[in-house]
This record gives sequence, C-alpha cells and structure tokens, in this order.
Amino acid sequence: MLASYRQLFARPGALAFTCYGLIGRLSFSMLGVSLLTAIVQRRHSYALAGAVSAAGLVGVAVGLPLLGRLVDRYGQRRVSIPAALCSAVPRTALPFLLHGGAPDWTLFAAATTASVAPNLGGMSRARWAHLYGAEPALLHRANALEQALDELCYLAGPVLGVLLCTTLFPEAGLLAISGLATAGGLLFAAQRRTEPPVAPAPDHGTSAPLRAPGVPALVVAFFGTGLVFGSLEITTVAWTGAHGQRWATGLLLGLLAAGSGVSGLVFGLRPESADPVRRLLLSLAAMSALLLLPLTAAACGTGPGVLALVLFTTGTGTAPTMVSGMTLLQRMLPAAALNEGMALVVSGIVTGISAGSALGGLLVQHAPGARGFGLPAAAAVLALLTALLGTRRLRISVAAVGNAS
Repeated sequence: MLASYRQLFARPGALAFTCYGLIGRLSFSMLGVSLLTAIVQRRHSYALAGAVSAAGLVGVAVGLPLLGRLVDRYGQRRVSIPAALCSAVPRTALPFLLHGGAPDWTLFAAATTASVAPNLGGMSRARWAHLYGAEPALLHRANALEQALDELCYLAGPVLGVLLCTTLFPEAGLLAISGLATAGGLLFAAQRRTEPPVAPAPDHGTSAPLRAPGVPALVVAFFGTGLVFGSLEITTVAWTGAHGQRWATGLLLGLLAAGSGVSGLVFGLRPESADPVRRLLLSLAAMSALLLLPLTAAACGTGPGVLALVLFTTGTGTAPTMVSGMTLLQRMLPAAALNEGMALVVSGIVTGISAGSALGGLLVQHAPGARGFGLPAAAAVLALLTALLGTRRLRISVAAVGNAS
C-alpha cells in the first residue's frame, strides 16, 4: 500500500503542497467540535452552538463557489493569499468575542465571515488532476489519498480541539485554528511548481459547472452527505454529554474518521471504474446501510466502548462515497471549471453540515436519546435517492466531456 501511494509523490513539489495543505485542513476539522465545546461551556446551549456552527458553514457555502470561480480565472496563488489574510481577522476575533461575553449576533457574524477562506481540499484535488489527469489510475489513487488525509485531519482534529478546549480554556481550540488556517493557506499558495495553469474556457458550450447535466444532482446528493456529517457530529457530542462521558467525544468522532480513512486507502487501490456513476450509487447505498448501526446501538443503550466500535465501522462507508463523487466530478467538468465545480460540491457538503448541525442541535435539545442518530441515517437515504434520480444526467455529462476531450 505504501509503495503504491509513494508513487504519487514522484512529481516535484507534490509532497510539499500536500503537507502544507494538510496544516490548513486540520484547522477546519478542529472547528466544529471546538466551536461546539466552547459555546456550550460559555453559553450552556446546544441550540446556540449548533446555530453558530451552521452560520459558519453558510459562509463557506456562499464564499467557496465565488473563490473557486476566481481561482479558475486568475489562478490559485493570486486568489488564495488575499483570501487567507482577510479571513484571518474575523477568525481571530471569534474566540475573544466569546470569552468577553459579546452578544450572540457577533458570534454569528464572526463565524460567517471567517469561513470565506480558500478551499485547500479542492485546490489540492485540482493540482492532482493537473499532474495525473492523463493517468486515470493514479488520479483515482490521488483522490483516495486526499480523502484519507481529510479523514486523518478528522481523526486528529476533534481530539486536539477537545483537548485544548477542556485542558486549557474553552477558546483555546479556536485560537489554534486561527494560526493553523492562516499558516497553511499561505504556505500552500507559495508552492508554485505544482499550481495548475489558468485554463482557457472551452470552445464547446459553457464552463459554468451548474449548467453541466448532472452537476446539480451531484451537489444535492452531497448536501445529503453533509447532513450526515453535521447531524452525526452534534448527536455524538450530545450523547457523550448526556451519559457523563464528554471526555470521549473527540475519541468517538476520531474513530469515525479513522474508519473512513482506512476504507479510503483500501478503496484507492481498487482499479479505476469504467462506470463512475454506478460506483457512486453503490457507495451511497453502503453508507446508508452502515448508518443504521449507531441508531441501533444507541437505542439498545450501549456504552461508549461499543459505540466507538460501531462508529469506526460506520465510518468505512463515507470515504468511498466521497472518493467516487470527486472522481466523477473530475470526469464531468473541463479544467477551466474544475475549481468552481469542486467548490460547488464542497458547498453542498458544508451546507448540509450546517443544516445537519442546526437540525441535530434542535433535535437533541428537545428530544434527547437515541433518536438523534436517526437523522444521519435518513440523510444518507436522501443522498442515495437524489443520485438515483439524477443517474441519466450524470451519465450524459460524463459522456459529453469525454467526447469533447
């Protein structure tokens, strides 16, 4: 496995942009649990914590497509450096507003504006597409590696965030996030050897991603996937709090990510599929089935040990879904629209996380217990049904780009 993935870093600069991007992405993985923990400790409200977290993700959903379009037009470096510096100001102000007892609306404003930051995950995948676009097997493996690195962040991020917030002071995780996000964004942008050139708009049709057949269906499907992530996170936070096991929050969320990371690395070694649409549908179906496990375990009154094993197993269904979706998107869009298309899909995910966090917060606030784990299971079914309904248009879009190239 190591030898297979080491092959990806044979290109000069590939290791550097991967490592620096990882620093910035670690900060994003820390954000949800750090923000929830800090607000719950300071303001004693799961509903407020979920709503502020949702507001931050709305900022991501609105800002990412705009930044992605600018990146496609002007290049990664010219856009990501000023975006990283501008977002650092409200991101640094947020923990001070929370600590100082500022009105709730200031938390919403700071969280929203701080979230308009460079999409390091999307830009990393665009760099891999630039390096290995002519080698589908290596590009599939690179997408799997990217997803495994995302899950590594979500393995370490929640643990680090909870550790900082509970052992130092509630806002410590948010301060660390500010430093990591700014440093990671600037160092990533400085890696010019692997930066994709600005691609001219294609002569055929339009480069607007949302006008490509199937892309709206893919965005909605990943909105459902985001609902899974957001609702599962806050439901787990509430479950540990209700059982007097808050110390286990980071561990449980980390094991969920670990299961996804392991499955992602294994999935990347599988041959590239000739039918990426079918592979996405199968991945969504598997994720839907696995999400019934935590609902069943919580309903049976299991302890944190059993739930940890269940969440690890459940996590194995998420990485294949994400890898399949990103690989499919790369085959549906021309290079001139790839960054914006990536941003739209990520926006669908984070909008879903936002809605899942808010809905999950309300659900566990007013109906505590195992029922909270029913929301992510229902969201996965929604994603699967959306993809099934859009199957024909997804295939049309893949065929159109393949014929044009």
